[in-house]
Amino acid sequence: MLVLRRSPLQWALLAAALLSGPALAEQPLSADLRSLLDKLNARIEKLEQRNAELERQIDKPGAKAIEKRLQALEATQAGIDKGLESDSISQYEPDLTSRLKAVEKDALEMKKAARKIDALDGLRAGASLTTAAQKPYGLPRGTVDGNSQLNYRADIIAELPLEPIGAIDHKLFGHFRIGQGDGLNAPLARLDAFARAPNATAFRASGSPPDDSVAILGEAWYQASIPLPHGGFKPHSRENIDLTFGKMDIFGFFDQNTNAGDESRQFLNSVFVHNPLLDAGGQVGVDANGFQPGFIVAYNNKSRKASTWRLSLGAFGSGSRGANYQRTFSSPLLIAQAETSLKLTDGLAGNYRFYTWRQGQGQDLDGSVAKQSGWGVSADQQVAGGVSVFGRYGRLMQGKVPFNRALTLGLEQNGAAWSRASDAISISAGWLQSSKGFRTSGGSADLDGDGNTDFRYVPNGAERILEIYYRYRVSKQFELSPDFQYISRPGANPDAKAVKVLGLRAQFAF
Repeated sequence: MLVLRRSPLQWALLAAALLSGPALAEQPLSADLRSLLDKLNARIEKLEQRNAELERQIDKPGAKAIEKRLQALEATQAGIDKGLESDSISQYEPDLTSRLKAVEKDALEMKKAARKIDALDGLRAGASLTTAAQKPYGLPRGTVDGNSQLNYRADIIAELPLEPIGAIDHKLFGHFRIGQGDGLNAPLARLDAFARAPNATAFRASGSPPDDSVAILGEAWYQASIPLPHGGFKPHSRENIDLTFGKMDIFGFFDQNTNAGDESRQFLNSVFVHNPLLDAGGQVGVDANGFQPGFIVAYNNKSRKASTWRLSLGAFGSGSRGANYQRTFSSPLLIAQAETSLKLTDGLAGNYRFYTWRQGQGQDLDGSVAKQSGWGVSADQQVAGGVSVFGRYGRLMQGKVPFNRALTLGLEQNGAAWSRASDAISISAGWLQSSKGFRTSGGSADLDGDGNTDFRYVPNGAERILEIYYRYRVSKQFELSPDFQYISRPGANPDAKAVKVLGLRAQFAF
């Protein structure tokens, strides 16, 4: 059988010739057309030859190996796709899949860590260690613990801003405290002095033996700051309301003083750290560790930068049971304060505070619980470059206590005058007036509530206290402060011998 092998193009040309009819077939082809057809036929034959060569190459053994490799790659890819569908890592899945999952897991853990870091964005923390050594002069012979005393106290604070709620900023605050040693506070208390704490840094957790050093959570409170007007444009707001509640140190919000308010860097005697009536006189009613639960609402007005002012109202659990969360809402301590910050014509800053309080669980001279009330003033003012004056005054209006009026005045000079700008020298004097009820009682009072009379003499006048210290900056984190105190007429006793206390304080702050 004769087989005619023609290309598709040749068959197309032949079909065109047949379809053209006899007329076209009978006509001779021109030389140009015949030459074109010959060339076209030659090119088609070359293409057919090339196609045949390619078919022979595909049929070679190497082509089958390539096909097997392609099938293997497809199978591997299918295994990878199947392995990636599961979150778990298996030893039976391809190595590439395991590695990809491991990388993805590490990336997720890094993202989680980053989210945790973002959650702590804005965290402020600080720590300090304060040690004080004191030696008394003038204590009666045989006074228990009346020799030189040493103590230490460590404080750790942390403030964490929370994610704002609209225009409302809010935060959490925590304060841990640990320490050992009562210092000379116990001997001075037994001496019946009004200034019963010549070492306000002394701290030992309530009920802990002297050998123990126990950390306590002193403060833990929440604060929300609401800009006014509510719903307005926050950057333009110059007024706000602060709401604070939790366990706190009341003196962080009331009776503040720039030059006399930090026993770890400024005065050591408690009568110069806070208002003597509130602190040494016990009107504040804190727990055995110096803290108490409370709620504060405050209004701030910063419309004028040179003259800002603030109004605060607080309610605190107080007394032997109210301050330790047993009867917090029973006869609380109520305190209200109005304060302003001013700048004089020379740009000298000053702060002035007036406050009044009502104590629902005060302790009278006979040890009974009674309502008491009073008011006080705290002020500090720069008067020249590096020189500041400060003072406090307090007066009890209701209640029978050993001293009912207290005045402290002081002066601070920083070390810029002698090329030690970070240093400071400060002196303060205090006057604690014995009350009429105390004088008419023949000097009898039960200050510590143990049922025993602490005073057994006829007081007259006032107890007087003087303290001077020099704060020497060794480095940014380390300061040394020699300190001297002079207590005249302890407990307003005209026959009592003056007590002198020489001390040295060291503080490390970070």
